[in-house]
Amino acid sequence: MGAEAKLESMGITIPEVVPPLAAYVPALRTGNLVYTAGQLPARDGEMIAVGKVGGSVTEEQGYECARQCALNALAAIKAEIGSLDQITRIVKATVFVASTPDFTNQAKIANGASEFLGEVFGDAGRHARSAVGVAVLPLDVAVEVELIVEVAG
Repeated sequence: MGAEAKLESMGITIPEVVPPLAAYVPALRTGNLVYTAGQLPARDGEMIAVGKVGGSVTEEQGYECARQCALNALAAIKAEIGSLDQITRIVKATVFVASTPDFTNQAKIANGASEFLGEVFGDAGRHARSAVGVAVLPLDVAVEVELIVEVAG
């Protein structure tokens, strides 16, 4: 089953690409790789959580933010290449988690993106990953995700 059919079977619709907040493009292809800009947890035109994980944002909300960010990254990739079925491998995910100084479970938050990509792409969704705690993210969101994917030539 291709990625687009898998998403449909999961009841998930690819959203519109979130417009850039500054001077960049949402995704860029070079050769067989597509790099996304950092994607925020926007859903239906609103950020689903703002604040810091470990503070006003729970781990569960952070996990859901990472999942939404990954979905938004897939939307940016689809706009760049035409079909998610062209993705042959998720290469790398970088997950930034705005968190309180004492919060150290960024990897659990990042699993929201990683587990989602695994559900959609199976073995091709297994990827390298960084989960990084940061002081603040744009618009005070709790999570931001970047992806690098390999696509068919």
